[in-house]
Amino acid sequence: MRIAYLDCFSGMSGDMFLGALVDAGVPARLFEETIAALNVGARLDISRVNRSGIRATKVDVYVNGEKELPREQYWEQHAHSHERPHGHDHDHSHHQEPAALREHNFSLTQAVEDVPAKTRSGVPAPHEHAQEHGRGLKEIREIIRKSAISESAKNTAIKIFEALGAAEAKIHNSSIEEVHFHEVGAVDAMVDIVCAAVGAEALDVDQIVCSPLNVGGGTVKCAHGTFPVPAPATLELLQNAPVYSSGIDVELVTPTGAAIVRTLATRFGSFPAMKVQKIGYGAGTRDFAGHANVVRLSIGESQTEMAANVSHETIAVLEANLDDLNPQVFGYVMDRLLQEGALDVFGIPVQMKKSRPGMLLTILVKPEDAARLTEIIFSETTTLGVRRRDESRQTLTRKWITVSTQWGDVRLKVASMNGTVTNYAPEYEDCRKIATEHRVPLKDVMQEAVQHYLKAF
Repeated sequence: MRIAYLDCFSGMSGDMFLGALVDAGVPARLFEETIAALNVGARLDISRVNRSGIRATKVDVYVNGEKELPREQYWEQHAHSHERPHGHDHDHSHHQEPAALREHNFSLTQAVEDVPAKTRSGVPAPHEHAQEHGRGLKEIREIIRKSAISESAKNTAIKIFEALGAAEAKIHNSSIEEVHFHEVGAVDAMVDIVCAAVGAEALDVDQIVCSPLNVGGGTVKCAHGTFPVPAPATLELLQNAPVYSSGIDVELVTPTGAAIVRTLATRFGSFPAMKVQKIGYGAGTRDFAGHANVVRLSIGESQTEMAANVSHETIAVLEANLDDLNPQVFGYVMDRLLQEGALDVFGIPVQMKKSRPGMLLTILVKPEDAARLTEIIFSETTTLGVRRRDESRQTLTRKWITVSTQWGDVRLKVASMNGTVTNYAPEYEDCRKIATEHRVPLKDVMQEAVQHYLKAF
């Protein structure tokens, strides 16, 4: 199994990840072609830099000819520009407000007015009002979907953006569709996120494993005020991920970096047993004394048999005891939870207090879906409490194969280990539909599907 290990001992940001990808061998031309496909007025500047003795690749994003800046540098300049008295001549070349706002490019519409759009001279641009509302998630999805990149990279990029939007929406008690991304900042974020998706695909690895993340410390300024590090959106995105602070009073993990890790990483842990084949270092903007401000990407082949056999992931287990719920409602709840994204749902008869018969409802979910499905359990059942625990799950590699029976096509789920098929089974819903439409026994449809699979494969 080919794996990549992302070592975030100095945090994580979008530009650091792109730098590590390029340093590890992903062609810079791939990113240039990706940005051209987006057609959003951006370009990359890629250079080699030194960070506390470590040679690393630095990726800078330019939007409409202007370079992105770290968040706190932007807000320092923004605050400084407001402190200057009006009605005087000033040299705007020294105090201009940058067009791009690194790593804090999303907010609710009402907060966007805190960041007026300006031209390079510092004078409000004619289209300032239009920029105040920025781009909504719907528009960003459309831009990504129309770009000339692979479908899988498009889906990954959209998932990263949706993670960012969902985190911000939750913080502000709003819906994800109400979250707007600053006009120029959204371009910067699109470059980081779409290139991250394309670059991760180019690595051609089966898993991306991430180390615990050093989030930094101190405070950070943003459109909504001053907050402790990690910023609210970053912390929301890093739920269930191992984090720590090394004592450096700087924001080390940005919201975009957190969203990339949350979407791309299959699990968190220490350096895995692997035969390292490529190493890449991506540089951050700052250069700390005695601390290399880089993210390291190691790529290679797993050296453990178990890693080659199965995939590892963390799932959440939700449980509730029910002793006063209509059995008809119980079946409805199970179906709805599965429709809403549960990995599995099952019930076990139990004997409860006062000898009442009841049911233990158990739901397996992705950690990021746990809160949403918990709300469904509370709203649809009579329970007063839901238990949650996180567990490690190992799964076999699986794929779908379609066979043609005399009544129609049937999909089979095929599981394998080390390249050898271990299990196969026809999809029940396909077989049930055929049996109903053609009035044939369900078992006959399932048996014929298996026979066709064995003959063909």
